[in-house]
Formats: sequence, C-alpha cells, structure tokens
Amino acid sequence: MPSLKDLRNRIASVKATQKITKAMQMVAAAKLRRAQEAAEAARPYSQRMGAVLANIAAAVSGDDAPALMTGTGKDDVHLLVVATAERGLCGGFNSQIARLARDHIRRLLRDGKTVKIITVGKKGNDILRRDFAKLIIERIELREVKQVGFVNADAIARNITQRFAAGEFDVCTLFYSEFKSVISQIPTAQQIIPASAPVVPTADVSASSIYEYEPDAGQILSDLIPRNISVQIFRALLENAAGEMGAKMTAMDNATRNAGDMISKLTITYNRQRQAQITKELIEIISGAEAL
Repeated sequence: MPSLKDLRNRIASVKATQKITKAMQMVAAAKLRRAQEAAEAARPYSQRMGAVLANIAAAVSGDDAPALMTGTGKDDVHLLVVATAERGLCGGFNSQIARLARDHIRRLLRDGKTVKIITVGKKGNDILRRDFAKLIIERIELREVKQVGFVNADAIARNITQRFAAGEFDVCTLFYSEFKSVISQIPTAQQIIPASAPVVPTADVSASSIYEYEPDAGQILSDLIPRNISVQIFRALLENAAGEMGAKMTAMDNATRNAGDMISKLTITYNRQRQAQITKELIEIISGAEAL
C-alpha cells in the first residue's frame, strides 16, 4: 500500500494534469469556432465549383475532355492522399481516418493493384508507416503553418497533378474527416482524379441557361479541374482542422472529468489511510499508558 506521502504526490500530480487538460480544452474551444466557420464557409464555394464543373463537362465530348477528367483509361496504380492532424491528444480523430485508408489499401492490394501513399500530417504518417512504410512515397507536414491557407492546398494539388502528368498513377483518392459536430467527425474518401463531375438534379439542369464558351469548353476544363482539385484539398484541410479541434475539445473534457474522478478516489484513500494511521498511533499511546 502506498504511503501518505506517495498519495499526496499522486494527488498533486493529477491536479496538475487536470489543469493542463482544462486549459487545452479551453484553447481547443476557442480555436474550434474559427475553424468551424472557415470549414462551413468553404462548403458553398466547393459545391458551386462542382456545379460549374458539371455544367461545363456536360458540353464536352469524350475526345475533347482533358486527361484529368477522363483518366488514363487504366485502373492499375492508385495514389492515396491521407490528410490527418499534425498533433495528437484528439481522441480517435486520426486513427479513424487512418483506419478508412488502411481498409482501402488492403482492398486494393487484394485486387492486385499498385498503391502509392502521400501523407499530409504527421499522425497519419506515423500510423500508416507501421504496416505500409514501403508504399509511402512522400510525407507532407504543415506543423510550421500557423493557419492553413489555399496556398498550402494549391501546392499539394500541383504536386499531385505533376505526378499524374508524369504517369505515376491512374486514380487518386483523398482521405479526410468531414466535420459534422463537436462529437461527430465522419472519415471520408473522395476521388479527385479522374475528376468526376457532380450529378446535377434534373430540375436544375432544365432551369439553367445555355452557354457558349470562349475559349472552348475543353480548354476551360483544363484550367478549371486543377483549380477544383486545389479547392477540394483546401476544403479537406479546413474540415480536418475543425474536426481536430472538436475531437480535441471532447477528449480534453473527458480527460478533465476522469482526472477529477481520480482525485476524488485518491483523496478518499488518503483520508482513510491517514485515519487508520492516527487510530493506530492512539492505540499505541493508550496501550503504553495502561502498561505503566
């Protein structure tokens, strides 16, 4: 059984930890609001970009469509871009994204496909390299970036499109976590190459105007699709940032509560042991007095 001094030290240590987790919860709550607003503001732009892409794609024939939309005609080499957080202490946020990517990788390998991985974020790389270190071709970290901007997503998108132009892969899939609420982040897999035009409802198509494109629609798509890839990656990074803060806020709240419960249990144990020690000392004193 630990001594009273050991129990006092443990209680003091847990109280210090509780202060840290409480502070981290408050910081995550403050950052969550900004991250959530940024993620929600990016969604309409991303959806509108998809609608414009669908509108123009409808006017392009198969021969005129750019390679980023039609693909290479093969399905042999898959590039997986796995976007996670740079830091931990956010519950199962990173592991959920990595689990979705891991299941996808194993399914592709089982079908005889070649898989290449680009990790965006330190935690995703740490998790995936345990099983698929040989498949990781590049590791991108944004640890030094104070706030993720479009320039970061555009650099990642240019890297991917350059690899596609060099014939390094046939299909590219982006993995990230879509933010729903503080306690709900949904791991998502989105194919970005070949770019699939979103399905526009029939009512919207019939109500839309007929456009003539100058230059031709194929050339517009050649410029629009790379930008759309950057937009989708930027949205994924913003969704991840909001999801990370939401998961961290929840995890730190749980840690603070658990620390409080542990302090209560340790305090009860300390008081009981202290009372037992006092009782023992009193019995010794009384016994000694009676012996005299």
